[in-house]
Amino acid sequence: MPRPRLPLADVLRLDRPSDIWFKPALSVVVAVALPNLLLLALGRLDLAVYTMAGSLCALYAHNRPYAARARVLAWVVLGMTGGLAVALVAASFTDSAVVLVTVGALLAAAQKVLCDATRLGPPANVILAFISSASLFLPGTLGQVPGHVALALGAGAWAWLVCMAPGLLRPHGPERRATAHALTLAAAYADQAPSDSHTAHPHPHPHSRTAAAAAVHAAWQTVMSAHGDTTRRALERLLIRAEVALAAPAESDPVRLRAWARDLRGTAPLPRPDDHLDDDHLDDDELAGAEAERAVGRAPLRRRLGPLAPIAVRTALGCALAGYASLALGVGRPYWALVTAASLYQANVTLTWNRAVQRVVGNLAGVLVFAALVPLTRVHQVALVLVCLALNFGAEALISRNYWLGSVCVTPMALLITEFAQYQDSGRLITERVVDTLVGAAVGFVAAIAVTNRRAGDRLGHALTAVEEARDRAARLLAAPHPAPAALEQARRGLAAALVDLRATAEAAAGEWWQRALPEERVVTAEQSAHRTLAATVRRQGLHLAPTHARAEDVRR
Repeated sequence: MPRPRLPLADVLRLDRPSDIWFKPALSVVVAVALPNLLLLALGRLDLAVYTMAGSLCALYAHNRPYAARARVLAWVVLGMTGGLAVALVAASFTDSAVVLVTVGALLAAAQKVLCDATRLGPPANVILAFISSASLFLPGTLGQVPGHVALALGAGAWAWLVCMAPGLLRPHGPERRATAHALTLAAAYADQAPSDSHTAHPHPHPHSRTAAAAAVHAAWQTVMSAHGDTTRRALERLLIRAEVALAAPAESDPVRLRAWARDLRGTAPLPRPDDHLDDDHLDDDELAGAEAERAVGRAPLRRRLGPLAPIAVRTALGCALAGYASLALGVGRPYWALVTAASLYQANVTLTWNRAVQRVVGNLAGVLVFAALVPLTRVHQVALVLVCLALNFGAEALISRNYWLGSVCVTPMALLITEFAQYQDSGRLITERVVDTLVGAAVGFVAAIAVTNRRAGDRLGHALTAVEEARDRAARLLAAPHPAPAALEQARRGLAAALVDLRATAEAAAGEWWQRALPEERVVTAEQSAHRTLAATVRRQGLHLAPTHARAEDVRR
């Protein structure tokens, strides 16, 4: 099959910032500031490289409900300090740079697949790989390892408290925001639908539908991991309205969807849909599918790790070869090349290319920022700490616009951290970072091309089968004279989730190289048929708006 195009301009285009960009930005500043200022006061800023391992855990899990966030952050802290411990122990046993690079590559591969399998979310494995790889080249003895790991654990506990603190003021904030985002995108899709619901093309904007469906699916995952039955059920009712807008957009009211979204973003009481459908009995039927999905749970971790084997091999091979190439060029910090390679690997080769371009552009711009900041940071160590805090904030404020823009702040911060123990030769730092960036990106991308992922086609086949089976199940219920409302709702929820998975799997497979031709026509046919069945299911359930409920914009006309 023809190879995908490798674009340049689109890769660097800036997006809108994340709705919650300020949350990880502020959290990491607070989490990093206290340990660093304490160490500065004690005259031991050289130990900040260990506390940073725990502090950077504050970047994770900001989109999760607080009960789930508590668990995820605890695992992140343990994973971060575990990687740090392995690296420090390895460094204490050998001075061989080749062995240390090999250990770093294996750690990076393990971190990559675990983050992907658990869907940890940004910044995923990159921060974990940065900490463990850099720690491999820190001087130290085996006897110092427990103390250094304890510092990381202490800073990680502080980061956990920082990330959990907002829950005292707004305990349901994450799930409210996720639901509001889903409603907003569903309203945007409903806006674009033709007014005649019987048109031959009821879904003329597949990209907006894909984005809305993904947002609704993500919101369901967030809400289902939340505690508090009353709040959760109220949000589930609203998500059902968002799903209805996807299935029957011409019969939905985008103005009302946006109004609910606005109410959710504040601290006002949870909105309750006010149409004729909302008696308690029907609510129970609507929520039956969500309850069934919650009861089933996720697949075992071992099953989720299996399809990621090619990504693990890519990461291990690419990181190892990048580190070896850096060593061959005489670079003193081969872990920079290793981390560059680790940061590249995405769902397919095309996305990996995009990340490689973003990484190179961001790092090259970042070394220029570092060169400009070095004179300021050497005035006093207080200035060094404050500049690093500002770069931490800037990285999180900008990275949601585009990865390369965030890297403009991440790169000088990583370079300045090396000066916590003692000042470095800035010219050599810049040279080595540029070389390692180019080597890591080039070697890492070559490894991505060399290690094929033929399982992407198999996964697409499985996703297609899942959609077709879910559609058949819903169609059989529709054909029955009196299907059980709970069974019909469960079938609709299952079909909607299968469609989201099919679209994500198809996009990942389309960007992969060196595989058999994809069944594109079968994918399109399956999606169209599933969309029609979803719409029929919604109408059979009576979830769509009654004809008397005209869309607000039509009334104004």
